[in-house]
Formats: sequence, structure tokens, C-alpha cells
Amino acid sequence: MSEEELERAGGATLDWLQGGLERLAPAPVVNRLGRVTRAGDGVAAVQGLHRPLAGELLEIAEVPARVESLFPDEARVVLLGDPLRVRSGQRVRRAGRVLDIPTGERVLGRVVDPLGRPLDARGALPAGGRSPVERDPVRLAQREPVSRPLRTGCFVLDTMIPIGMGQRQLVIGDRSTGKTELCLDILMAQPAEVVCVYVGIGRRGAELANTVDVLRQGGVLEHGFVVAADADDPLGLIHLAPYAATSMAEDLLHAGRDVLIVYDDLSAHAQVHRALALLLGRPVGREAFPVDVFFAHASLLERATQLGEASGSGSLSALAIVETQAGDLSSYIPTNIVSITDGQIRLDAHLAAAGMTPAVDVGLSVSRVGGKAQPPAVRGLAGRLKNDYAQFLELETFARLGSRLEASARETLAHGQRVRETLRQERGGSCSWADTLGRLILLGRPELRRLPQERVRPAMSQALARVEAELPAAWRALERAELPDAHELEGLVACALRAWGPHLRDPHDPHDPEERE
Repeated sequence: MSEEELERAGGATLDWLQGGLERLAPAPVVNRLGRVTRAGDGVAAVQGLHRPLAGELLEIAEVPARVESLFPDEARVVLLGDPLRVRSGQRVRRAGRVLDIPTGERVLGRVVDPLGRPLDARGALPAGGRSPVERDPVRLAQREPVSRPLRTGCFVLDTMIPIGMGQRQLVIGDRSTGKTELCLDILMAQPAEVVCVYVGIGRRGAELANTVDVLRQGGVLEHGFVVAADADDPLGLIHLAPYAATSMAEDLLHAGRDVLIVYDDLSAHAQVHRALALLLGRPVGREAFPVDVFFAHASLLERATQLGEASGSGSLSALAIVETQAGDLSSYIPTNIVSITDGQIRLDAHLAAAGMTPAVDVGLSVSRVGGKAQPPAVRGLAGRLKNDYAQFLELETFARLGSRLEASARETLAHGQRVRETLRQERGGSCSWADTLGRLILLGRPELRRLPQERVRPAMSQALARVEAELPAAWRALERAELPDAHELEGLVACALRAWGPHLRDPHDPHDPEERE
């Protein structure tokens, strides 16, 4: 800029400042302060506030707090920051609003705490809108039935326990059965159009850091975000985590996006809810849990939904993880959440110990949406797979008694054992619709029994790779979750059987232990 332009710009700025100073008018600001009367263990009692509201945001010594319980003479609040900084006698200021958090596209790719503060050393979030943590659930008239499939990339789930967009599904099992790993695999299997959200609730810092690293390497954070509250955070912050993450996800839901959220885990959240209830003096009931623990989880999970076309057609799907003790599904929190969700995926410790991955107990797992959340081609081929596999498991238990079995029973056992090998899947692996349909087609072939059990998985992989290379048109149909026409299907089977050729066993081999039996 020339000197004349700089002089004109400076004069305009000075005129603007002078005009602003003339418009300034002093005005009194009245703010009735409260005072802390008791504080400890992450909660505090406050007196002197004028008509406080439940859920209102307060500030005590620069520590945010939220009003949780109201009494005639005091309000009891939950601290959302360092509780050691709050002491009796300190002043309490009102923020003038209910607790809200940053939402929108700006949270994608970030790792934040339940208040929306960055944890990933990438600087502050860009300026944008904010939404309250607690919202009214979507009205029934705005919802539609769950009908669109959510591909998990896990063969046993996509065929036997299908999940749909907008569904609430429970993942339940003992410690170290692979619950978190299964959910991370499902997140990594999602396309870029699906927003993936992981919520860490009271997990150890090292575990959270490892999980974030896995999600980042798997590309999930390119179209998702993480809300994390580790075990060292204040109880109030841990308790807030799932609600804050759901509020962030709902903003994208109403923008027409498909969102998948994983709560890891709600049994830890229930423990925190119980601790806060005892500290706040609320009445407790069974197993010392407060009487509103069912409402706490129901009000969270009912926010998962499939919106109708008039509301944008977005969806919010929820995977809630719950840990059991010694496989007990009848304890208080598991039974509560089973009754809230649309089905459960049960992981078994004995299957995990035997090396079965994922360790899904097909007999005790169920999806109440069922085949409605499957592509028609998958539904048609997998219709009887779960029942047949359950019959195989019962027959296998009977066979352990040493009884001599009929030929038909031996064939059922041999086929079931090979199906079980097909259900095994390495962690981090993902089955496309083409892989799933291809495996289902080959599971129905009588030649399957001639494959040695230990060769089933490599033979399946080689057969599918050969079909993809030699029959691209048929493979593209499978990728669209459609069956090719009869001629192409016949060619697909022939191509797969050629790949199986070196693995097939002679059916009349006298050294075959199955034939001798």
C-alpha cells in the first residue's frame, strides 16, 4: 500500500474507534452470587443462588460445575474440573445458560473431552455452534423403522446377527473377551460416509491412547471423532461423556448424516452414576444403585434412531458395551440394558480361551431387527445358517459323550466344524458384501466337507481371490450385495471349485478318520 492509502486506512480506523467510544454507556450489572457450604469427592453444596435451574452451568474458582439436585435451602452440584480447587466458602458464579458443548463438522477428526476441550494437541476447535448436552429425544412421528443394513465387516454378525442403521445393539461379555476389539473392527469397516464416534468412559489413560492410535491408523478419525474421559478424571466428567458425545452426534444426525457411536462401556458408567448418587444423597435401591439408573441409560440409548425422509433421513446407531462377571447375564445393569436395546452380541470367555475370534456365542446372541437389516441376497442365503449352526453345537455337545453317531449326524458335525472355521476372523480384518456372499455360496456346496478342517480358511480366501480376478462382473454384483444371474453364478462356483482342487480330499480315502468313523 502507498503512504496515502495507509494514511486513509488509519484515519478510517480512528474514526471507527471514536464512534464506538461515543456509543459506550455505563450500565450496572447485577449478579447474585452463591457460596459453597460443603465440598468434597467431586460434588459440592451451594447456597445463595436465586432460583437455580437443574442442569445449569456454574463456575467455582474457574472450575465448571453443573446443578444436579435442588433443595429448598441449597443446590447440590457436580464438579466438572479439578475438585481440589473447590473449597468451602468460595463464591459461585452463574454462567447464565445450561451446560452446552461445541458441535458440528468441526469436531470431526478430533479427540476431545466431554466439555469439548481438545486432547489431541492440535489447538482449539474452530468457532461454531454449541448445543445443550441434554435434548428432547426425536419424536416418534419423525422416526422410521430400522431397515437399512449397517455392514459390520464381521461375517458372523452380518449373516447371523445383523445390525441396521439406527439400531441400539448391546455388546456384552466378561473381561478380555474382545468386546472393544470387535467394536473397533466395526468402526474401521465403515465407509467414509458414516461418521464414527468412540466414547471412552473411565478407561485407563494408556488404554485410551492405544485405542485412539488404532482408530487413527485405521482411518476412522478421518470421518469421526473421539470423546474421552479417563479413570483419573473427575466423576462428573466421566458421567457426562456419553451424553456429550451423543449430543455432538445428534447435530450431525439432524444434518442428514449416518452416525455410528460406541459407548465403552456402560457398566463403568453405571458405577460412576452410583457413586455420584451416593455423594449427592439420592435414595438407592438394588445393589446400591440409584432408582433412576434405568432412566439414565434409557434416556441415552433412545436417542439412537432412524429419521424419516422429511427429517433428513439421517441415522444414529449405538453399540453399547457392558462387562459381566463370570458370564452372569442376570445381574442388575446387564438386564436393564438388555431390555433397552434391540438385541445383544454375547461374547463367551470359553470361546475366547479356545482361540475363537470373534468369540461370539451365536446361541445367546440376537438381533431383534433380524433380516430386515440385511440385503435380500444375504438374507436369502443366511436364512437357516444360524439355526443349523445352533443344531450343530448341540450335536457336538452330545458327541462328546462318546456315543456312536449315524452317518447323517457325522455329516452335520463335519459341515458345522467347517462353518465354524469360516466364522473365524482375524482382528482388524473386514468382510465386504462380496466376501460375505461368496462365503455363503460356498458354504452351501457339498464339496465343503471334502476340505480338511484346517484348510477351510485358506481355501475360502484363495477361492474368493480367484473369483475376483477371473470374474470381475460377477464380483461387482456381489459387491453391490446382489447375486449374479444364474449363468454367472454357475461360473462363479466352478471357478471357486477349481481353486479348491488342490485342497480337496479323496472321499474314498481309507485313511480318512471321518470316513472310518
